Amino acid sequence: MVYSREVENMCCVKVDARHGCAPIPEEGKWVNVREIKDISGFTHGIGWCAPQQGACKLSLNIKEGIIEEALVETIGCSGMTHSAAMAAEALVGRTVLEAVNTDLVCDAINTAMRELFLQIIYGRSQSAFSEGGLVVGAGLEDLGKGLRSQVGTTYATKLKGPRYLELAEGYITRLALDEEGSIIGYEYIKLGPMLDNIKKGMDANEALEKAKGSYGRFAEAAKYIDPRNE
Repeated sequence: MVYSREVENMCCVKVDARHGCAPIPEEGKWVNVREIKDISGFTHGIGWCAPQQGACKLSLNIKEGIIEEALVETIGCSGMTHSAAMAAEALVGRTVLEAVNTDLVCDAINTAMRELFLQIIYGRSQSAFSEGGLVVGAGLEDLGKGLRSQVGTTYATKLKGPRYLELAEGYITRLALDEEGSIIGYEYIKLGPMLDNIKKGMDANEALEKAKGSYGRFAEAAKYIDPRNE
């Protein structure tokens, strides 16, 4: 260690304010984090790219500093989906510090990793007060049985009003309107279960009908419209 002449000429004064770092909640216990291996937890981060044409939700399950599980969800940019594929491979097995200093291909994914890192080092995780944390595989539960991201896509113009295209329930096929033209419900298709049934050998039309559902006062509509063609 090299010190300047000014520092070398200073007299020594005892440092008394050494109380250690503040403990943070981690998987049901309070931990004084001094090293990367002290960090555990399951948490999320949201990121965006510089032109803000796409976004990423990143979920990591970290055990003793190592990323054991990664869920990368992207929206809004076609290239970002391929970046997510590469990021999923690049993340697992690394320490959380390595990951925040790794090029995860896409700015939105890198930003999500940065935001997640800030959350986890301050103890703000989904599993902060869960004894033992969440098992590896818990990330898949965010996707539900169909293993699809929760997507909401709507569109509207002042001239023609709103169109619901996809919501948490699934792909919207019809909107239900009342006598005044207001939306009172919708019909949807659960794409995950539909494709699963087709893979099992079910006829496509039968699988489509089986995967349909409705929300709101769909049956009471005065008029039904296709949100993509009307």
